[in-house]
Amino acid sequence: MTKSKTPVEYPFQRGEKNEAFAAYFTGQSYLHPLVNDPKLEIVVGQVTFEPGCRNHWHIHRGGYQILLVTDGEGWYQEMGKPARLLRSGDTVVTHDGVKHWHGATSDSWLSHLTITAGTPEWLEPVAEQEYDVLKK
Repeated sequence: MTKSKTPVEYPFQRGEKNEAFAAYFTGQSYLHPLVNDPKLEIVVGQVTFEPGCRNHWHIHRGGYQILLVTDGEGWYQEMGKPARLLRSGDTVVTHDGVKHWHGATSDSWLSHLTITAGTPEWLEPVAEQEYDVLKK
């Protein structure tokens, strides 16, 4: 796998600028909803992060989140644990109530599918100092 220096278009379209959740991201992300059926208890979408983009710390209440990395490189971190480097093909399961964040590395785009149940509780941004120490 090579590092994605440009926007990802495969296997799904990048989607539109993620304006609905922009307040909960540092940098620019894009959202392509895939399943948003009110009869289901899950939401499925593709989120694409420009280099350096990441979401704020957050918790999923009454559910979970599954990430399926489709391209690029990024970070995933749970509170109190070291950050984990993500690459295409990696998966992450975040259980109910676990404080975490995820996003692109400083020099690569990241794209992942997200399968989410429950309600997100958005918290503080990832501090620049915390993110900057992750540079490889």
